[in-house]
Amino acid sequence: MIIYGKQAVLYAVQEIPHNIEELYLAKDIEAKQFASLQKVGAKILRLDTKKAQAMARGGNHQGYFAKITPPQSGGRKTLLGFNRIVVLCGLSDVGNIGSIVRSAYAMGVDGIVFDRLLGEKAMSGIVRASSGAMLKMFFYESPKILELINEIKMSGIVCYGTQANAQEISEVKTQGRWALFLGQEDVGLNKKIMQKMDKMVSIGMYNHFDSLNVGVAGGILIHRLVFND
Repeated sequence: MIIYGKQAVLYAVQEIPHNIEELYLAKDIEAKQFASLQKVGAKILRLDTKKAQAMARGGNHQGYFAKITPPQSGGRKTLLGFNRIVVLCGLSDVGNIGSIVRSAYAMGVDGIVFDRLLGEKAMSGIVRASSGAMLKMFFYESPKILELINEIKMSGIVCYGTQANAQEISEVKTQGRWALFLGQEDVGLNKKIMQKMDKMVSIGMYNHFDSLNVGVAGGILIHRLVFND
């Protein structure tokens, strides 16, 4: 799998050097930084501008690329033993997903659940959008999300869904283990998922203006749940 972007690649070099197969540079870098890349032990190749743009599909690569072993989905049993879980239902924008993963990892969430199988293209985008956090975050892929919700609840985990005009998240006092469910960017959670939630929550807004995308909202909700317990 190819990842690109300076921050994502350097994070991979620092945190998962054993998973790096090759490194690619499309610009000159400082000798000290080049020496740190050499320590990985992977082959370092030079890319011309045209090849770099093609590999990044027109994205802002900043001259840094890496070929890595793709992250693998963790086990269901491990997931059900966690205390803090974020479940993404129907999200498709890798920028929003990456933002949520980055916030979740930074604030101590134990695992992320995706309601679909991620291909390499999507995973690469999430790695970049999360500034590399996805490389270290436990994740589980579960296309049968309704069945998983039942198992999560049977494991003693409280399920929080998101819905406009629900109880304000700052008023919620979390106790014990929890899972936060975030829905699609445009329509939110579907009815079948909402019916299985223990509590619906929202973010209070001023001036009757709803301006938060799911990436920003997810970060706020995660912070409130983590620090309200």
